[in-house]
Amino acid sequence: MKAQIRPRIRLENRPVLQDLIPLSTPTVINVDPSDKCNLRCKFCPTGDHALMRSTPGRWHGPMKFDLFKKIVDDICQFPEPLKVLRLYKDGEPLSNPMIADMVRYAKQSGRCGVVDMTTNGIFLSPKKNLEIIDAGIDWINVSIYGMNSDQYDRFSGRKVDFDALVKNIRHLYEHREDCKILVKINGDVIPSEDVQKFYDTFGDIADFVFVEHVMSCWPEFGIEDHGVGVNRDIGIYGQPIREVLTCPYIFYSFSINSDGSASTCFLDWERKLIIGDANTESVVDIWNGARLRAHQLMMLRGERKSHPICGNCGQMSHGLPDDIDTHAKMLLEKLV
Repeated sequence: MKAQIRPRIRLENRPVLQDLIPLSTPTVINVDPSDKCNLRCKFCPTGDHALMRSTPGRWHGPMKFDLFKKIVDDICQFPEPLKVLRLYKDGEPLSNPMIADMVRYAKQSGRCGVVDMTTNGIFLSPKKNLEIIDAGIDWINVSIYGMNSDQYDRFSGRKVDFDALVKNIRHLYEHREDCKILVKINGDVIPSEDVQKFYDTFGDIADFVFVEHVMSCWPEFGIEDHGVGVNRDIGIYGQPIREVLTCPYIFYSFSINSDGSASTCFLDWERKLIIGDANTESVVDIWNGARLRAHQLMMLRGERKSHPICGNCGQMSHGLPDDIDTHAKMLLEKLV
């Protein structure tokens, strides 16, 4: 196997977050190219199409290219270049017909360091592969939801030509140039014998591979109610489960939805954590705005558990790379 086994985020040698707060420029901004998805995965609210149609603020479809250009132009006004522009949030990014143009515009700005995306890979094709590689994409995570068509149908509600999917990922890898390809799967939703099959299938056609675990990260969406059990033993990346009180993400990142509304959190599928609107406000002003700062101060005061949306967030126990709890008092004094 040529690929390294590693998760999609860096767990070791991370910057010391408490020493950097407050950041004049966020480290990561998630921009959602589309809030719709072509799969119906049981673990994800976006996969419940009826739920999406009944949720205010959802089901907009692709982000308009003019809005995306404004967002990138705004990002150029930050004091420092953005380290990561993440073209992914709620939906399937490759469903936006302008996705290659989005990548190219961001890269040509010179102010978006790494441009990455996470895709289910269904829309990959030789033509699409070459378009996004030529545009300059730096990193692509490909999420696999089964090791055959029947598993896809049971978990994601769609019959997938698995051999064709593998073929298209192989083509992407062979033409990737400087782009890194990571292929991941959730090992808790496939038979244990298929874990080795995953490594055998993708180990030579990706730079990195990883087997993740089930966690419930979406606020007010119980995945166990949708037939998916949460792993009670280890976190999503195989790390020990430990719950923190202070969400670290909101101190270095935020998200812009496909309609331009801005959320504190990349898990805000219901649009209940809105802090601004990129259609009418500067992205820089949203980052420095009172609504995000109020949410940060709420966290530092130790009030997350009583918050109606953030109180039961599974990300705070099963998916966290940073812990700033012991520094909360110091950071609160710094930010008020």
